[in-house]
Amino acid sequence: MSEVLALIDYGAGNLHSVANALKAAGATNVHITANADVVRAADRIVLPGVGSFKACAEGLWAIPHMVEAMAERVHIGGAPFLGICVGMQLLASRGLEHGETRGLGWIDGDVRPIERTDPAIKVPHMGWNDVSLGLHDPASGLIEPGEAYFLHSYHFVPEDGRTIAAMTDHGGGLVAAVARDNVVGVQFHPEKSQAYGLALLTRFLEWKP
Repeated sequence: MSEVLALIDYGAGNLHSVANALKAAGATNVHITANADVVRAADRIVLPGVGSFKACAEGLWAIPHMVEAMAERVHIGGAPFLGICVGMQLLASRGLEHGETRGLGWIDGDVRPIERTDPAIKVPHMGWNDVSLGLHDPASGLIEPGEAYFLHSYHFVPEDGRTIAAMTDHGGGLVAAVARDNVVGVQFHPEKSQAYGLALLTRFLEWKP
């Protein structure tokens, strides 16, 4: 029986694009769901996200028992977890967009605005950019160097540098991926990153942290 992959629907992600990319990467049993019981029983979990940290956090917490189901399945059950864009940012302790909003707190750190240190640097950080590996390898080879598609105005600043899986450069270093145990998050959009993104999703589907 094929693995069940729960793609969480909380009104804040381009779900069908992500679902199609996961299927192209080899997933055969993708459930787009807002049902905590489906998440609690899933083999793998993907949390997408577009928009503001505050709106995404509020949407996720508004689903009855969803945050608890995610924590139970990931931290106790050991299911591999992938957060994409704001879905990755929600792993942080808090976001500072439109005030202070609590995150999941799975990887300590803040989500802060990208600072424009050079007038030539545009915010949001939008388009293709290089992904380079961090100093550590917390994702056990899941992230590879390459080029991916980004679209964000805020960035994740982890407290522990050992959770940084990859970086990119946009007027200075920005975290492109974080990881801890069976949890990984990517700031870029794999579903928009063509061959690089599909290869990442394929590795995620095979990942046994």
